[in-house]
Amino acid sequence: MNYLKMSKNELEAEKKALVNVYEDYKSKGLSLNMARGKPSPEQLDLSQPLLDSLKSTDSYYSDDGTDCRNYGGFNGILECRHFFGDILGVSHENVFVGGNSSLNLMFDTISCFMTASLYEDTLPWHDVKDRKFLCPVPGYDRHFGVTGYFGFEMIPIPMNSDGPDMDMVEKLVSEDESIKGIWCVPKYSNPTGITYSDEVVKRFAALKPAAKDFRIMWDNAYAIHDVTDTPDELLNIMDECKKNGNEDLPILFCSTSKITFSGAGVAALAASNHNMDILMKRLKYATIGYDKLNMLRHIRFFKNYEGILNHMQKHKALLAPKFKVVIEKLNSELKDAEIAEWTDPNGGYFVSVNVLNGTAKRVVELCKEAGVVLTDAGATYPYGNDPDDSNIRIAPSFPSVDELSQAMDIFCVCAKLAALEKLI
Repeated sequence: MNYLKMSKNELEAEKKALVNVYEDYKSKGLSLNMARGKPSPEQLDLSQPLLDSLKSTDSYYSDDGTDCRNYGGFNGILECRHFFGDILGVSHENVFVGGNSSLNLMFDTISCFMTASLYEDTLPWHDVKDRKFLCPVPGYDRHFGVTGYFGFEMIPIPMNSDGPDMDMVEKLVSEDESIKGIWCVPKYSNPTGITYSDEVVKRFAALKPAAKDFRIMWDNAYAIHDVTDTPDELLNIMDECKKNGNEDLPILFCSTSKITFSGAGVAALAASNHNMDILMKRLKYATIGYDKLNMLRHIRFFKNYEGILNHMQKHKALLAPKFKVVIEKLNSELKDAEIAEWTDPNGGYFVSVNVLNGTAKRVVELCKEAGVVLTDAGATYPYGNDPDDSNIRIAPSFPSVDELSQAMDIFCVCAKLAALEKLI
């Protein structure tokens, strides 16, 4: 039934019935968590053999003879640089392999540019008055946390069905040299699951920023994280930038955090020779080198790009039923009520739900009281401020299918109750 067309008496009757259902859920004392995109234990188990991939003394040596137990190999072992080059679609010569966290590499990149001039005629970002950063919304809360920490004013950029509003991006960056960058999750964006269209990628590559040191933070976290048999395709940003003489614009990031072990994966960044020179001057003082044994373990386990794609099919087999449950519950419970909209992504880790304006915080509160933990409402916007109070990020990966089904039942009841409260 369409809540927006119901009379007040009908709305109150519907609310009374749903309160009884909700109270029944509360009495069960449930504890279900859909707050973060954590791999499930079953997903982590897929990579357990990785820990046994180095069994003899000889196996500690990389292909070029580097003893991975010792110092050396600052940029990462060569075979791992080739491996991430294949994932990101760049030459291994432009790849740096770090520790387990791509977020850490992003933080270090911003930190580096805060104190190092990217060109002789530009200032370190720290010295730029009223510095700004563009933030597609809804987006990734930890991205916003980084630029917030470094004192950037964060400007929300609306997300369309094919990526960020490029008319707005182009206008802003061409007019304001205090804008120093933009966050991007170009494939299966967090949280919407949108993949940037070819046109959007080409427009990014052709940007003409007023700031010579403007940078695109291209977080390709879900580059190979498909959950359907019709995966999205993402145009190669570095190739397009080279065509436009803009090779310095993007800095690319990815990791195996949601592929092997989220706390013990391997991360990498890729950048132009110019950007890499600046970043390496900083990093060489921060570390003698990251965990080469872990890099080697990953290479021995996957062997090559085809090996990791085959591994991701196993993840898909575990994740696809969970995404299916989320979408089926939303369709069956909320579609007719017309109080919510949601994405139906072909991959990634999230489903983005927009509930009735002004009710997201209430939905999250009601869910928590009934034993279902969600990401805080507003987290997908800079400063935690969703102006419509409508966006909620659903993370289906960690619960079992049965737990997820129950959690989604509760979520839908809470979305209805919050909407009824608002409408009445």
